[in-house]
Amino acid sequence: MTDLIRLSRAQVGADELQALARVIETGYLGMSVEVQSFEKELTEYIGDNRQVVCVNTGTSALHLAVQGCGIGAGDEVLIPTITYVASFQAVSATGATPIACEVNSTTGFIDVDDAAKRITPKTKAIMPVHYASGFSDLDKVYDLAQKHNLRVIEDAAHSFGGFYKNKRLGALGDVVCFSFDGIKNITCGEGGAVVTSDLEVANRIRDARLLGVERDTEKRFSGQRSWDFDVTEQGWRYHMSDLMASIGRTQLKRLPEFSSRRQQVAKQYQQFLKQHPNLHCLDMDYDVVVPHIFLVLVKQGGRDHLKSYLEEKNIQTGLHYKPNHLLTLYKTTYALPKAEQIYEEFLTLPLHSLLTDDDVKRVCEEITNWVNLK
Repeated sequence: MTDLIRLSRAQVGADELQALARVIETGYLGMSVEVQSFEKELTEYIGDNRQVVCVNTGTSALHLAVQGCGIGAGDEVLIPTITYVASFQAVSATGATPIACEVNSTTGFIDVDDAAKRITPKTKAIMPVHYASGFSDLDKVYDLAQKHNLRVIEDAAHSFGGFYKNKRLGALGDVVCFSFDGIKNITCGEGGAVVTSDLEVANRIRDARLLGVERDTEKRFSGQRSWDFDVTEQGWRYHMSDLMASIGRTQLKRLPEFSSRRQQVAKQYQQFLKQHPNLHCLDMDYDVVVPHIFLVLVKQGGRDHLKSYLEEKNIQTGLHYKPNHLLTLYKTTYALPKAEQIYEEFLTLPLHSLLTDDDVKRVCEEITNWVNLK
């Protein structure tokens, strides 16, 4: 049997092991100087002197961003229905209600016109998701938010390393949330970050990640603990550990290598799919987008058959994602037909920095073989 081509995987090795060993040798594995250093390095990398707060997952970043913006019970947040359930859970965890919105058929990004129709007096924020790392209508999102006085909390879990308006993603925008889980563009094993220029929001998040203990971040970064403290808001145990930060710091140095390879693979898929009129990819510019996943839309049916065929050939695929308005917890009384159609068509192809050109060629050849069988 041919070797398995994995859908996703991390590129980690000796450098990450050395970083972990460095932390283990200190005897302190919690949140301290490694996290502080990682936040500083991320601030320098992103630019524009933004506030960066590292947490233990991308979902935690979203949850704390919503809470940090003062959003809670009785409030509503607009979210595209096609996203991982974490985006919806982050909103409902605060007591607020996620409002599922339609998506753009060619990009997967939130349909801003549909979102505008769902604004009510309870709407406090919009959460555009950088789906498959894209952010094509982000300007329209901010125009809508300004018009209705909404916060914008960007779920940029897929898109770390990309560029927006000639700046690194995160350098612009209201509140931007990244994920550093095991298969993202860089990994901490698990991890995430909130990036903003709003000092009040950043400070609320700094306290909330440490169970709401006020100014505990300052103590931990100086190697101390808070004993006589106050808590005025609900907090969570969401802080990043030094172990996680040590991996992240190493990965950040390797990001140019990872980004370049991901972009190369995506461009190869793009070029290949031009040969097949019933197979489409999302509209993305991979000179500025660093892709986390790559989707092919299988027109005129056959998506499930192609998925089965590729898996028989030892090629993993995925389905990113089931629309949240179809889930029991978030079920809506209204249909979102574009999202529902895309859900029946999309298939995620293997994409990670360890894919070889031969791997990509094999995936493309097997898709062509499947097309010829139809």
